[in-house]
Amino acid sequence: MPAGIDWQALDPGILAPAFCAGLLVLATHVPLGREVLKRGIIFIDLAVAQIAGLGMLAARLAEWPPDGWETQIAAAGSALLGAMLLGWLESRWPSIQEALIGILFVLAATGSLLLMAHNPHGGEHLKELLSGQILWVDWRQLLPVALLYAVLLIPWFRLPRLRTGFGFYLVFALAITASVQLVGVYLVFTSLIVPALVAREKADWRGLAIAWLVGISGYALGLVASALADLPSGPAIVWCIALSALTIGAAMRKSTS
Repeated sequence: MPAGIDWQALDPGILAPAFCAGLLVLATHVPLGREVLKRGIIFIDLAVAQIAGLGMLAARLAEWPPDGWETQIAAAGSALLGAMLLGWLESRWPSIQEALIGILFVLAATGSLLLMAHNPHGGEHLKELLSGQILWVDWRQLLPVALLYAVLLIPWFRLPRLRTGFGFYLVFALAITASVQLVGVYLVFTSLIVPALVAREKADWRGLAIAWLVGISGYALGLVASALADLPSGPAIVWCIALSALTIGAAMRKSTS
């Protein structure tokens, strides 16, 4: 047994709900990420996640309970308003949409800094928003998220027209709002873009399966690595998803050469 590794840190009571949270996030973010790549609006997830986070921080400032309905309304309402604005911008200035998305992200991010400037716990709240606290997720939190994702995914796959126009932004905003609260902004972006990028040339269910494999292996390895090495779980998972993407991408290229 290697010295310095505490194998007892692999506590199923902590890692199992965290891994299931990752599976739930990937369930929606893989198909959404493929649509984002297709549209060429890579940073929309960062913008919407940051806008949802701005609503969450405002709720913290008002001292509303993190799991309370007031916080959920603040986060979802902020994300939906941001999604509506992005949908309007797409219809008005499609040629500069990516630049406008970047501007909204910067405004939401700096707005969060200004909002928390005089809060004694502001730095801690901002860190939680970005890196997430996936290891603190419990089974009770997962049930409402699973129900929401099911409501979003069923029409997403059965009604392709939902992916056009405002329908896309509505689904995107609701999914991102729930995901940010589970895993943080960094993992939201990584879960959306990295797996979809590996499978970008594969169509339909084959592409989805490859992207899910990248994400699932990354979450599993990241959680194990963070537990054994006592590292922050969010950043560890981000790196492991990236490594999983490189490995699976290389294997795919080798199989077709």
